[in-house]
Amino acid sequence: MTSDEPVSATQRVRVRKTDSDSVATDYVVGEEPLEIRIDTADGKQQLAVTMRTPGADLELAAGFLWSEGLLRNRDDLIGIMSCKDADLTPRERENIVVAHVREGAPAMTRVLERRFTISSACGVCGSTHIDDLRHRGCVDVSPVKLTDEQLASLPDAMRPRQKVFDKTGGLHAAGLFDPHGKLVVVREDVGRHNAVDKIVGYALMNDLIPMHGHALAISGRGGYEIIQKAVSAGIGAVVAVSAPTSLAVETAREFNLTLLGFARSGVATKYSPAPVTE
Repeated sequence: MTSDEPVSATQRVRVRKTDSDSVATDYVVGEEPLEIRIDTADGKQQLAVTMRTPGADLELAAGFLWSEGLLRNRDDLIGIMSCKDADLTPRERENIVVAHVREGAPAMTRVLERRFTISSACGVCGSTHIDDLRHRGCVDVSPVKLTDEQLASLPDAMRPRQKVFDKTGGLHAAGLFDPHGKLVVVREDVGRHNAVDKIVGYALMNDLIPMHGHALAISGRGGYEIIQKAVSAGIGAVVAVSAPTSLAVETAREFNLTLLGFARSGVATKYSPAPVTE
C-alpha cells in the first residue's frame, strides 16, 4: 500500500496454498495505527496511538475517551473530526483523529502528563483496578430485563452482521442490543477492545449513555478491559462467546453487571451475578 492509497478494513493479498502450486487472492484484515490528538491552547497534542481496523474511527476515538475516564460528561466532548492537515498525505490524515474537549476535561490534563500506546491485543490503559472505576464515579449498572436464554442468543443474532469477518475470518465484533433485545449496531475491529470502544463512541455521539438496560455481545473473550468499558457506559449485561477472566467476573459482580460466557447456540455459562448458595 502506498502513502496515497486510502486505508481500508480489508486488503487483498496474493497467497499460495501449502497443498498446491497455484496462486490465489485472499483478503486479510486491515490493521493501521490511529493517532488520537487533543486540540489544546498549545496546538494539537498526541494523546494515544492504537492499532485498529479502519472504520468508525470517530466513534473509536470518542469511545476511548469515555471508557478511559477522559471525559466527565457528554458536554466535555465539543467536537471530533478527522485530521485536516494539508501537509500530510491523504492516508496519514485518515490515520489521525482530533478531539476538541472542554478546558477542564481530564483528557486535557492527561495529554500533558503522559501518552497512551495501545496494541490491538489489550485495551487496559487508564483503569486497572475496580477502585479506579469507583473513583471515576462509576456506579452499579441497571439490571437488564432480558432472560438468560435471550441473552445467550445475542451472539447468534449478531453473527449475520459480521461482514468483515465473513470476508477475512480474522477480527472481533461487538454488538449493542436495546432493552427489548433488538440489535442496535455492530462494530468490528482487529482489537476486541476497539470494537467495544466503537460501540461506546456510537452511543456517546447519539446521546445514549448511560445505556440502562442495554446488553453487549462480544465475539471473543470477556476480559476486564471489556467489562470496565461496559460499566463506564452503564451497559447492564455482557455476553461473550469465549471465557471471561477472574478480574472480569469480580468487576461484573461488584457493579451488578450480568456476565455470560461461552455463549453458543443459545446456551451460556452465567458468571455474574453470583449464584445463590442453597
